[in-house]
Amino acid sequence: MEAGLISVDRWAEGSQSYFLTHLHSDHTNGLSPKWSRGPLFCSRITAKLFPCKFPGFSLSLLRVLELGIWYHVPLVSSLTGSETVVSVMAIDAQHCPGAVMYLFRGAFGFMLYTGDFRWEASSEKAEMGRKMLLSALNGMKVDTLHIDNTYCNPSYSFPSRKGAAKQVIDVIAAHPEHDIIIGIDNLGKEDLLVYIAHVLNIKIWVWPERLQIMHLLGFHDIFTTKTSLTRVRAVPRYSFSIETIEDMNEMRPTIGIMPSGLPWVVGSVDRSTRFFSPPLNSVQKNCSWNINEERDNPSKGLHLLIYSIPYSDHSCFSEIQDFVNLVQPANMRGIVSSTSCYIDPRYFFGRQSNYLNSLRESFEWEEGSDRLKSIRKKLDYGRYKIAQKCEKSPRQTRVDFSCGRVRRVRRKKRGAKILEDQRNDG
Repeated sequence: MEAGLISVDRWAEGSQSYFLTHLHSDHTNGLSPKWSRGPLFCSRITAKLFPCKFPGFSLSLLRVLELGIWYHVPLVSSLTGSETVVSVMAIDAQHCPGAVMYLFRGAFGFMLYTGDFRWEASSEKAEMGRKMLLSALNGMKVDTLHIDNTYCNPSYSFPSRKGAAKQVIDVIAAHPEHDIIIGIDNLGKEDLLVYIAHVLNIKIWVWPERLQIMHLLGFHDIFTTKTSLTRVRAVPRYSFSIETIEDMNEMRPTIGIMPSGLPWVVGSVDRSTRFFSPPLNSVQKNCSWNINEERDNPSKGLHLLIYSIPYSDHSCFSEIQDFVNLVQPANMRGIVSSTSCYIDPRYFFGRQSNYLNSLRESFEWEEGSDRLKSIRKKLDYGRYKIAQKCEKSPRQTRVDFSCGRVRRVRRKKRGAKILEDQRNDG
């Protein structure tokens, strides 16, 4: 796709139209009440919640996209100066309220940007989304797929969200005399909280700003800001720490529950550890989080007072694999450039797309060719220099590959802008 036409979850200058997948902060970094760089396309629920996130934002900039409908966006080519049209369809991403995927269609072919998504095979919503997506493609394949690769590692295998919710109920039921603290975001995990309230026939405490969002989403009788009415409280994840839980136990018996795809902390931890905002080096290096059972192995106790439940709003590895099999992309990219167990999705799924074949073709050089001789000469010279250095310095040499700052920034600014070097993907 030509540069300067559209941006997805990126808000710098240089594009004619902007698309927001959902309102989580890592996808809105750069947006502000004063932002006014162009029309902003989003789902109806996102538009409804927008004033809460960005009070004072000019709502006239918002363009609401209904699910499953093709919209045509007129744009101007910066290369030819002529008008071009990009068609777009929003599809439920099942990540949090208002989250959508975008399927783009134009002279470049089909491009699919998932944003953060959960593709559960057992979900009725996923089945509806599957039918919607296949109908929109109409037998065509996706030329470029930008996919949520947060858990693109075979180590991650989650139960369904319904199964994980049952595990949360089991933990709460096993502690009838305890207060329960659940760490959540400003948006997301509503289905879990509603399920808990329904099964246990209780109200759930939330902080005032969260209550406003719940009311906008249509939940009026389930949540409260009065602590005296319930023993179950949903708190902002940034305030969820061992120190907080221990301090609360000085007043009443209290346990914490972390609904998350990541086992954020393993082994020894200190009191100030905040489970939902760990530094990069505090996450387990050798990731392993395999829980396929619906009710067995109900939780992982990362601390005597903390239970980690694999309730994830991101797709696990097998779900990503199923999705790639469904759309059969010619090219694909992960939208998250750094996670605790980051692997480029092409490493696992290249065989399921045309990417592997095109990669092989790019590196096929005939034996004896000048290109191959040049590469081998550079490799031989490199080996010689390393051996020479080791002879001069017999002590052990450590080679560090460091791109930490770039990866941290990219992790913070999760998402992808359609850039010039991606033109030939379609």
